[in-house]
Amino acid sequence: MLLSAKLSFSYIIKKTWIEVLVVTAIAIGLYYYASNHRADMPDIPISIPAFMGTAISVLLSFKLSQSYDRWWEARKVWGMIVNDSRTLVMQLLAFVDKDYNQEIKQIGLRQVAWCFGLSNSLRKLDPLQPMKQHLNAEDLEAASKHMNVPLAVLQQTNLQVADLYRKDALHIYHHKQIEGTLTRLCVSMGAAERIKGTVFPVTYRLFLRLSIFVFIFTFAIALDDLRIYSQVPIAVTISSIFLLLEKAAVQMQDPFENRPTDTAMNTISRNIEINIKQLLDETEVPKPLPNEGFYSM
Repeated sequence: MLLSAKLSFSYIIKKTWIEVLVVTAIAIGLYYYASNHRADMPDIPISIPAFMGTAISVLLSFKLSQSYDRWWEARKVWGMIVNDSRTLVMQLLAFVDKDYNQEIKQIGLRQVAWCFGLSNSLRKLDPLQPMKQHLNAEDLEAASKHMNVPLAVLQQTNLQVADLYRKDALHIYHHKQIEGTLTRLCVSMGAAERIKGTVFPVTYRLFLRLSIFVFIFTFAIALDDLRIYSQVPIAVTISSIFLLLEKAAVQMQDPFENRPTDTAMNTISRNIEINIKQLLDETEVPKPLPNEGFYSM
């Protein structure tokens, strides 16, 4: 997740220099072509690119809004995961007999592993790698046999809670409450997987980018009466704004791509780990993850 207070200018340049270079090349090329072939150049009034610019602004506004909705939904999903992860451990500590403290600890650490595993799974990384320090060998081996590792880990917790109920360590009413918490965690996982698996319409982006480049050509031609030191900077500046906004929308619409614009799942998972380990009175509690310069992961 980008931290607005420390946004790196070099990051912006790195992500957009190709678009800016293309726009600059188009503007310079059209200027010299118009200078040498004035008779062949169409006479385009400035009102045409002005109208196109207005239409593109509306389309970009819609796309930015939709992209932000996807990003914000992803953040809300992880907010619910935070709440339900804490709730699960607090319920176990309050409802289960103290004789089963070891099992409560196992479930708590498994929930920490689930958060880190889900984060990696959504980013198409190895979900088992961050789980190794939190799961015992039996749980790790069982989870490795499943295609959906986080789901398998959540099922292990569900079965262990059911076993505690069968041992009369849980009242039926308390068992239902914990089942509700596990169900909400599963629903949150499904919501995150839906966001990850739903591709933003590709044709929409292609048509939008095509419209922007048509605008660039018409705008540069409409400014052919200006000198190069005026025409090129004006054309590049205004056209680049459209391309930069479109790029920002694309970056934001996919919040689980292992990029600085992602939802900060690693940071959130570490905070969940800290909270759970403190609830369990663990002696070795890690520190929050530091920010990686201008963003957190």
